[in-house]
Parts: sequence; structure tokens; C-alpha cells
Amino acid sequence: MQTLAEKLRLRTDPTIFFTSAGFTLVFVVALVIFPGPIGEAFAAGRAWIVTNLGWFFILGVNVWLFFLIWVAASRHGHIRLGRKGSRPEYTNLSWFTMLFAGGIGTVLMFWGVAEPISHFSNPPLPGIEPYSEAAAQDAISIAIYHLGLHTWTIFTLPGLAFAYFINRYELPVRVSSVFYPLLREGIHGAVGKAIDIASILGTLFGVAVSLGLGSSQIAAGLDALFGTGDGPWVQVMILAVLTGVAVTSIVVGLDKGVKFLSNLNIGMAVGLMIFVLVFGSTLFLLRGIVETFGLYIENLPRLAFWNDMLADNNPDTDGWGWQGGWTVFYWAWTVTWSPFIGLFVARISRGRTIREFVFGVLMAPSLFTLIWFAIFGWQAMEFDGIGAGARAALGDQAGQISAAVAESVPLAMFAFLEGFPMATFVQGFAVIIVAIFFATSSDSASLVVDMLCTGQPTPGPVHQRVFWGLAEGLVAAMLILLAGEAGLSALQQVITVVGLPIFLLVCMMIPSLMRGLAMEDIDHITIGLRPELSEFHRDAKETSAE
Repeated sequence: MQTLAEKLRLRTDPTIFFTSAGFTLVFVVALVIFPGPIGEAFAAGRAWIVTNLGWFFILGVNVWLFFLIWVAASRHGHIRLGRKGSRPEYTNLSWFTMLFAGGIGTVLMFWGVAEPISHFSNPPLPGIEPYSEAAAQDAISIAIYHLGLHTWTIFTLPGLAFAYFINRYELPVRVSSVFYPLLREGIHGAVGKAIDIASILGTLFGVAVSLGLGSSQIAAGLDALFGTGDGPWVQVMILAVLTGVAVTSIVVGLDKGVKFLSNLNIGMAVGLMIFVLVFGSTLFLLRGIVETFGLYIENLPRLAFWNDMLADNNPDTDGWGWQGGWTVFYWAWTVTWSPFIGLFVARISRGRTIREFVFGVLMAPSLFTLIWFAIFGWQAMEFDGIGAGARAALGDQAGQISAAVAESVPLAMFAFLEGFPMATFVQGFAVIIVAIFFATSSDSASLVVDMLCTGQPTPGPVHQRVFWGLAEGLVAAMLILLAGEAGLSALQQVITVVGLPIFLLVCMMIPSLMRGLAMEDIDHITIGLRPELSEFHRDAKETSAE
């Protein structure tokens, strides 16, 4: 493998690169040859996971959140994520802005209207009447639960592990480095390489699912504007064009250009949110933002531990109830992104304390998510009609948003924007936002996957990154064609199966972090020198001798 890597002018770990690339290509070819059996296998795998391990996903993310809060509040919170004397490279404002950039993406654009309306029209909690005030309050609470603190917990835990072991110990930029206290030099052996390969494949599939959702939303927007259709082949064509844009930026090295586009994209997304606030029911939405804080705080404990345990008593469920298609899907999907986002967050957080890192990464993006859903969600539900009186007053206009979501989830945002001035222009503006998020996410993900192969913080050769950019596009295209008319449900099946091994890896980061922190020379006031890597060996020998 080393000889082949040299002939191809690669700068990478040959075993990790070729094995990851081989699995990816085999999967793409298998999807082309055996789409039916593979689809059935993923469907069966998802059914088994949500039935037997759904509780594990829900419990796991709660444990991660409590662990992060404990670490930040403990005496370990003073530890800096870097060498002795290191200080943050970015101001607080720049840091928060970059966290915001890492977290918004296509996800909020895709679900900002669709999720609250879905729960509003089909309440998941028992005893709630559809389209009622109670349904609206639960809908907004559930949407923020899914994309607020708990989602950012899934990013923060790997991010903290990366920042601690890579920034503080200067270990290779790989997921296996996080397990040094447990594996020691084994991170460079077969087990470490297996961890890195699984992480790369999980990240690749997680990004591919997001690209698939993004292309479906762009197709829905273009269909609403120009009647182009939004079938699988239209989505694949859009995917091909935007993957080409991402690959072009890799080839010509438009790092500054991509950074500019990312900042522009953020500004455009915030501009769209302000537009909805100003031209929507402004006073209603301002009151809604404030009230949403209270609803989230009130309902979070119940939602965080809700397990849908009585679903088996309902003949209309598929064995594990509503959460199998929502909460478990979210956690499995999000955890596949965690190496990507975690590494990004770790890189921009060098020199910050654990306390700053945890509370900053958890709170800042979650706050923005809450405001986003409060504005888009409440306005969409008001357009649809909240309560019997409001729906009667709206007449034929009542229920139009929920009908659009029932017909096509990707269409939700564009159906919602029809209720505003300059609707066609604003819908086109939204398509551009999603498209730029798509291209920059693909480019950034290619860079991160390449770094996980090389183990270095600097990018590898251009053709290495181009390979990963094309691989992401190919996997996304095959998943779209596999999904066919089933759409989102088929993507849910794939990512739930792929997410399980990554979820188990993140669980193991907690004992590794605890062992690393336990070795620190620390008291309640001062932070001493970080331990040397050799001390983990000595500690292990002393333990075995005892």
C-alpha cells in the first residue's frame, strides 16, 4: 500500500486511506448492482436498532450532556485546551461567529418550517388535539429539543475530546487519538486504524445524507419557481452541479473565497430570518421568542427522557413509535457529523479553557437555534391557523402550510415564503442560501475527511481532497436513487444503521477523557503542567503490578 500511495503522490496513512476508499467504492458499486437487497437490509437494520436500542440513543445523549456540564463546572474547567501558556486565537465575537457558521447549515433551512408544522398537524404526545394551542406549544418545544442543546451535546463531546488530546498533547489529528489513555500506542495499530476508518465512513455517510436533503430542498425550490420537477434524477443533477462547484474550489484553492462565501451565507440566513420577523407578525413573534424560552425550559426534562415506551400498545405504530423516525434518526444522523464538526470546533478553540469551550459551544448555537425556530415555526403555525377560532377565520387559507408539508417536506420552506411580499424573489434567495451551504459544506467535509486520513492539521495534496469531494457526491447520488420516491424515510434507514458504531465510539470518549483529566496536576485553584504521554504507560504498569 505504501508503494501505491507513493506512486499516486498521496500524503496519507495508506491503510486508512485505501481501506476507507475501498469500502466507499464497494458500497457505491453495490448500490448500483443490488439496490433492492441493500435497501431491504438497511430497512431491517433500522427496524432492529430503533426497536431494541432506541432507548440507548436517548439515554446516551442525556448522559453526555450531564458529563459535559460536570466537567465544565468541576475543577477541571480551568484546564486550557493547548500547551502551557496558550491563549485563544480568536476573540469571543469571532469565535461565536464561527460556531454559528459551523452549526447553521442546511439543517435549519430544511427543518425550520417543516418540523414544527409536522408536530403541529400530527402531535406525537398523547392526548393533544392537532392544530390546537397545546399542539403548537409542544411542536415548538420538540423542534428545539431536537436541534438545540442535545444536538450540540453530540458535537461538543467529540469536540472537547479532540481539543484536549490533539491541542494539548499534539497527537495526530485522528479520532483514534482521543483513545490514547485507553489504547496508548495501540492508536497507531490495528484497533486505532479501525476506529479511524469507521469514523471516516460515518462522516462520509452523514455528509452524504445532508447533501441529499439539501439537493431535495433545492429541487423543491426550483420546481416552485420554474416548474422543473423535483424527482430523484433532478436532485442528482443538482447534486452533480454543486459537487462540481465544491471540487472546483478545492482545485483552485479558493480558501479565502470559501471563507467569504461562508460568511456571506451566514449573513444571508440571518437576513432571511430578520425579513420574516419584520414582514411577518412582528409583535406576535417577539412575544413568541420570549415565551419559547419558557416552553423549552419547562418541557426539556420531559422530552429528554421521553422514550415512547407505550407505543407497543398502539396498533398504528411500527413497533417503537414516533421517536424511531424522529429522535433516534436525529441522534444517529448528528453523531455521524460529530467528527467533522468536532474537529472544526476543536481547531478554532485552541487555548480556551474547558469551561469556556463547553458552555460556549453548547449555549451560543443553541440560543440561535431557539430564535430561528421561534420565528419560522410560530409564523408558519400562525399562517396555518392555531386553534379552532383562528382556523375558522382563515377559511380556505387554513391548513395550507401543513398540507404542503404533508405533500413534500423539502417544499415546506418555499410554501411558507409564499405568504410574504416579493415571494418569488425571497424563494430564490432561499434557494441560493441552501446551495451555498451545500457547496461550502461539501468542500469543508472533504478537507476534514482528508485530515482524518493524513493525521495532520494541514491539507493533503489537492487530488486527495478532490477524491473525497467526488466520493461524497457519489454516495449522496446513490442514496438519492436508492431512496427514490421513499425519499426521507430511506435516508433515515441508512443513517440510523451507520450512526450506531459512531455512537458507540463517542460513548467511549467519556472514560478516555476522565482518565486523561485524572492524570492532570491540578488542585482547586491552579492548573499545573499537563501530564506527559509516558505517564499513561507508567500508570498502566503500576496498576498491573498492583
